Amino acid sequence: MLTRRHFIQTTAALFSAPLASPAFAAGKNSWDAWDAQVTPDNYDPSTTNPWGLHPRFLPVRVQANDGLRAGDIHVDAVARYLYHIGTDGTAMRYGVAIAKGNLYDPGTYTIRRKAKWPGWTPTANMIARDPDTYSQFRNGVPGGPTNPLGSRALYLYTGNRDTYLRIHGTPYQRTIGGRASSGCVRMVMAHIIGLYEQVDTGVTAYLYPPEDRITATS
Repeated sequence: MLTRRHFIQTTAALFSAPLASPAFAAGKNSWDAWDAQVTPDNYDPSTTNPWGLHPRFLPVRVQANDGLRAGDIHVDAVARYLYHIGTDGTAMRYGVAIAKGNLYDPGTYTIRRKAKWPGWTPTANMIARDPDTYSQFRNGVPGGPTNPLGSRALYLYTGNRDTYLRIHGTPYQRTIGGRASSGCVRMVMAHIIGLYEQVDTGVTAYLYPPEDRITATS
């Protein structure tokens, strides 16, 4: 079983302090306008923060540990960080939110699909678990700034099987740093717009256990 120790003894051990659903066709013509809508004026990823996040959740480039494969993604569920490994021994670090309770599913996944402003349909399990919230959306929700998948989505697979887990933007951006989703990893929409262009399909995403699932041997 994948454990957090496989990736990290402590976050500081691997990363130093900062260095100096298919889109609905009707929405495609709106993508650029929506990108502008969710990207603050004079946007600087490292300092712009209208969401009121703790500063540590803003994007920053950090030093990566030796041996991590360029292009891969690592999600430290305890610190609520996503790392995208670069080709130069560094990584871009972003703040994320993870799933509530036991809905978060640590593991090793492959990103087999990417989408801009994707549509969203709740899973059968979501509808069964909370029909009052999700049954009204059983036929799907078109992409857009209020869609639960936000501006971009990276689709996590095990082999050729879609796990229905995503790394995605969220309209609930103040949840970053917490546990809020129904299984996925959430990011600020402006942040994932930048990450999306750097991620290739076929790379690996490692999701490490959260604090309540780490044992003394993890």
